[in-house]
Amino acid sequence: MNPIPFLVSNRPVITREAADVMAPFDGRLLARVCVAGENEIASALDAAEQAFSSVRKISSSARSELLREIGDEIGRRSDEFVERLVSEAGKPVVLAEAEVQRTRTTFAIAAAEALLFRDSPLAMEATAAGAGHRGIVRRFPLGIILGITPFNFPLNLAAHKIAPCIATGNTMILKPSPKAPLSALLLGEVLAACGVPPGQIAIMPFDPAYVNSLLGDSRVKMLTFTGGDRVGWKLKAAAVRQRVALELGGNAACIVEPDSEWEAHIPKMVAGAFGFAGQSCIGVQRIYVHRDIYDRFRSAFLARTKSSARAGDPRDPQTLVGPMIDSAAVERIAGWIRAAEAGGARLLLPLKIEGRVVHPVVIENAPHDAAILREEAFAPVVSLLPYETFADALASANDSRFGLQTGVFTTNINRAFQAFETLDVGGVLINQVPTFRVENMPYGGVKDSGFGREGVRCAMEEMTELKSLIINGSIV
Repeated sequence: MNPIPFLVSNRPVITREAADVMAPFDGRLLARVCVAGENEIASALDAAEQAFSSVRKISSSARSELLREIGDEIGRRSDEFVERLVSEAGKPVVLAEAEVQRTRTTFAIAAAEALLFRDSPLAMEATAAGAGHRGIVRRFPLGIILGITPFNFPLNLAAHKIAPCIATGNTMILKPSPKAPLSALLLGEVLAACGVPPGQIAIMPFDPAYVNSLLGDSRVKMLTFTGGDRVGWKLKAAAVRQRVALELGGNAACIVEPDSEWEAHIPKMVAGAFGFAGQSCIGVQRIYVHRDIYDRFRSAFLARTKSSARAGDPRDPQTLVGPMIDSAAVERIAGWIRAAEAGGARLLLPLKIEGRVVHPVVIENAPHDAAILREEAFAPVVSLLPYETFADALASANDSRFGLQTGVFTTNINRAFQAFETLDVGGVLINQVPTFRVENMPYGGVKDSGFGREGVRCAMEEMTELKSLIINGSIV
């Protein structure tokens, strides 16, 4: 099997070192991909530095047109992208199709935002000292950005770094997950075919040991990382001179009030808990349900899970729960579930494992200190927890080292704003699951869940530096 090259300056690079990419569902060898070493990384850095001097001067309209063409080309090659997402990530085909469409949307939004990224006036007359002065503020690109993406959304999360980078006139070296690099490498082919300037974007697998040396290079101006919280915070500590954006993990909660139309929302909660085997940082992991409706909710939730959360082959259009990414992930979550059960938890749906497919598990009475509640499960497991008062539910949802997003189900506007003001998270979603995300919303977390914000416009702001121009008196 010939290894798949990566691109530097839009040219394929073949290296002696190559890595295997395995299919999560059946463990077969999908491909071998070339892995960059010190020389290839140095070449990519040199190319990115050289490209920055020119791409920063490209007009907003030209950037916008390029971004639109990339989105269109992704659409033309959508079948190829879907195939790679299903194969390398084990993503159910319906969810893979949705990711491809979301990626197209990401580039479309970046195309629009590129035209809106304009100078802002400064109100110099607001102070006595500013009288007779005029001022504007403009955002300028930083330079070379290091991007690192995980396996679970290997296409759209790459797009959420690359599209804002192009829109702002930066350059980027993107390191995809070694578990699922094929979608990102195909995106690299699309970028080159659409005319992204040579050197602006390099998508290249390489050993994580090289990341610290990249962060020690003064030419690298920013790190944008999506992945595990422990790795993310270590990288932030190493990024002494860089701008840093971290999108990390979570153990997202839902709060279900008696006044909500909770029966109608159960399908969303089931999909949010078990879709793609729960391998999402905003997957539903804890559901707090008011005591008055708890028994009815539990029965309805279990019935919906049994009828709709089919587990198995990701190529089957009826599958919601595909495989875990690897055997280690299966062993980890199985251990957490068994530990919770040993501590007194009740499994309302038992642990059932077929190969790397973990069937949906619903837990009741999990111990407060159980890993299945305290840590990020990243698996098709959800815990149901009754509460007495809304204040209790808010406190319980906050009792976590994570703070990414929380869903609150209520028709009471006062409760909605109470949640908004009280919950220590990056996003509060009313009558929606925390798994919900659209490409233009600010997205990120607090506490151990992250630092900074993504979403196209927010990412563009993170990737640029403000500069002021102040003019005293009249000039010609």
